[in-house]
Amino acid sequence: MSQIDVDNKQTGRIDCVLVAAGKYHDIDFARLELLKLLGENERVRVRVFEDYANLEAIREAAFLVSYTCEVIPSAEQQAALREWLEQGGRWYALHGTNSVLRFLGNGLVDTPDSAPQFMEMLGSQFASHPPIGPFRVDVAQPEHPLVAGIEPFEVTDECYLMDMKAEVDVLLDTGFEGETPGFVRDQWKYARHPVLYLRHLGKGGVLYLTLGHCRGHYDLRPLMDFWPQVDRCAWDEPVYYELLRRGLDWAAQLETTEQRA
Repeated sequence: MSQIDVDNKQTGRIDCVLVAAGKYHDIDFARLELLKLLGENERVRVRVFEDYANLEAIREAAFLVSYTCEVIPSAEQQAALREWLEQGGRWYALHGTNSVLRFLGNGLVDTPDSAPQFMEMLGSQFASHPPIGPFRVDVAQPEHPLVAGIEPFEVTDECYLMDMKAEVDVLLDTGFEGETPGFVRDQWKYARHPVLYLRHLGKGGVLYLTLGHCRGHYDLRPLMDFWPQVDRCAWDEPVYYELLRRGLDWAAQLETTEQRA
C-alpha cells in the first residue's frame, strides 16, 4: 500500500448511503437520529434514499445503513448489493430491514418467505414479535470488540423473533417463549433469538441490530389515522446509541485492526 493510500485510509472522505423508508414506523425520527450520529465524523458524507434503486451511489459508497420496514430491493438490486458486499462493502442493517408484512382479511399479520435471496443475504427474516414490552438482552460474545464492556441490559422494544437464513456470529441475544398475538405464527417454544449479529459475505458483510422500533402519532396509516402514544423504545436508552456508534464505526471501517472481525 502506498503512502497516499495510507493517508486516504486515515483521513480521506468516507461515502455512505442511508436508506430510510417504509411503513408503520417514525422514519423521520430514525432518519434524523442516524444522520446526527453519522455527522459526528466530518469524514463521512451521506446520501439519503428511500429504496435501493440508486445502485451507482451504493457501489461508490464505503458503507450502507438501512432503517426500513418492508422495503425490498428488486432482483437486480439484490444481485448488485450482494456483489458490493462480497467485494468489501459493509452494511449496518437496523430493525425492520428484514421484514415482509402481509395484513390478512382475518386481521392477522403474515410474514411470508417471498424474498428468500434478500433474506439470505441479510442472514435472517423477521417472523413475529410479542407486544412491545421489557426484555433482557444478553451478551453472547463478551470479548468481541463490538460488544466488549457492554453488560446485559433490559430494554423496552419489539422483541424480534426471526427465521435465520444463513450462518451468523451472534453478539447479543435474548430468550423468548410464549405468544405473539396478532401474527399468523403466534406460538413460540423457548429459544434464543439474535439481537445483534454479524453476517460475513466475501470481503464484506452485514451487521444486523434488531432493536430500535419507533412510532409517532401519524405512522400507522392506513390502518389508523392517529396512534395515541409516541413510541421511542430503545432510542430512549444510552446503550442503544452506544451500539449504533460502534456499528457505524465498524461499517465505516474506522475500528482498529484488532477490532475487525
